[in-house]
Amino acid sequence: MKRTILIFACALSGISIAVTAALIHLAVFRTFSRSVQAGAAEAAFYIGAALESGGLRYLETLPAGRRLALRITLVDPAGRVLYDTAAPAETLENHGSRPEIAEAMKNGTGKSLRFSETLRKQTSYYAVRLPVSGGAPGEAGNPLPMAGSVLRVSYTTDSIFVMVLNMAGVTLLIAAAVFAAAAIAGSRVTEKLIEPINRIDPDHPGNSGIYEELSPLILRIKRQNEAIGAQMREMRRRQLEFAAITDNMKEGLIVLDQEARILSCNRSARGLLDIHLEHVESQNVLAVRRDEAFRGVLEKALGGTAAEAVFSAGERHLRLFANPVQEGNILQGLVLVILDVTEQEARDRLRREFTANVSHELKTPLMAILGYAEIMAGGLAQTEDMPRFAGNIYRETQRLIRLTGDIMSLSELDEGGVNLSREQVDLFALAETVLQRIRGAASERNLSVSLEGEGTVIQGVRQVLDEVMFNLLDNAVKYNTEGGSIRVLVEKREGAAVFSVFDTGAGIAADEQDRIFERFYRVDKSRSKTVEGTGLGLSIVKHGAALHGAGLELQSGEGGSRFTLRFPAEA
Repeated sequence: MKRTILIFACALSGISIAVTAALIHLAVFRTFSRSVQAGAAEAAFYIGAALESGGLRYLETLPAGRRLALRITLVDPAGRVLYDTAAPAETLENHGSRPEIAEAMKNGTGKSLRFSETLRKQTSYYAVRLPVSGGAPGEAGNPLPMAGSVLRVSYTTDSIFVMVLNMAGVTLLIAAAVFAAAAIAGSRVTEKLIEPINRIDPDHPGNSGIYEELSPLILRIKRQNEAIGAQMREMRRRQLEFAAITDNMKEGLIVLDQEARILSCNRSARGLLDIHLEHVESQNVLAVRRDEAFRGVLEKALGGTAAEAVFSAGERHLRLFANPVQEGNILQGLVLVILDVTEQEARDRLRREFTANVSHELKTPLMAILGYAEIMAGGLAQTEDMPRFAGNIYRETQRLIRLTGDIMSLSELDEGGVNLSREQVDLFALAETVLQRIRGAASERNLSVSLEGEGTVIQGVRQVLDEVMFNLLDNAVKYNTEGGSIRVLVEKREGAAVFSVFDTGAGIAADEQDRIFERFYRVDKSRSKTVEGTGLGLSIVKHGAALHGAGLELQSGEGGSRFTLRFPAEA
């Protein structure tokens, strides 16, 4: 703006100087021309008066040639030149057609201005008709050569063009000085004009103290600032809301533009995809994840079709949903939603394994019952074999009943025990009751059983706690060494109720300790055929502990195993 104003001021100054110089030259020339014409008229008047008094003798006294500044010419009424100071009269052509002479003959006086020598010279002419006298020319008392003659006086000077050229150096010097002064003054004035504008604070335009003429602009800037400030505050509020919502989502959320560049990536998405870069915005999403399944879903979504897939990220299983965002038929971007389905996949796997194991466990006793029943129904069994077959059918039926009961118990625990009522339960008293039920089996294997501790009451589901204790003690009997021991401890420790079962069995290998609580999992596959059980006991223990919020710990080695349930202080 400063440069534009300065250029404009200099251009205006230059034009003004040029126009002023031209007008001054024209005015000077016109004044000079008028002065010359007035001088010619005055000279004509005086010379005419001299001719009236002295006749041609006056003209003879004038020097011949071009030594005079004035040129004097005498022309008779017929236009013949009688006398001329610049050339012999007989050599000059008839002047009757000259405009100044013709005008003088008609009106008494005449004048004209003519240029010559390619406009380098100009001549001012003034002609006057001499008064008519009665005498003949040349006689005494009649000084005029002829009555009605015309006296013309001319004055030759430089033309305006020559005058301008002669004054060009001085004019240019003056113009340059004036232009330089105008440029300096214009620069300073521009600085003073621009300085208050440069001091305008866009954030606080009302405090700038600018010209009154700019008040509408300042007011508009102030209103625009207020509108922009309100919009920015609203955008920040929405951005904070969006960030608060997305960062607290369990699901990963990534927003992409139409070229798959990341516009937004929440905290869950970073964690699920193991993104450790601090700034991923504006990067292509394939720079942070290049799985084949991920790329396939992305390509479909970029093609305008919603897609989903499950892929692995380390130990996690992730489900990716990609939805295109379109306006009309034009793709504007993509929204990626990532779910952690690791637990769901694990449940699905356990469900499949559970279904397969249940089918196998149910099939074995059913096939045995079916075989004995077919033999007995077909009359193939001997009379003495009938009690044995019936006993086998009874045992297999009991096994089915136990398996069905355990499955039903697990089903109730999977549902969170919503139909189970809680009450005050003394763990020590309940342990005594359960021990009575397993003493017979323990005696058959010469196992010593002991209960230690004190009465400890918790809020719990008696039936579930009973099953949990029974399964722990039942396993301690089945998998103990012959002649070993079982010790049960109920105590209060740091405000928590603790129930522990110690056995002197062979122990559980470290690599299998995490799996023994899975359904139908057994440590010793060869012994599982001889040891009766459904394979669901420790699964019931695990779910029962979770129902009561209890911690379940296992310590096992060559000298035996210890299972500990730690119930919270307010169970």
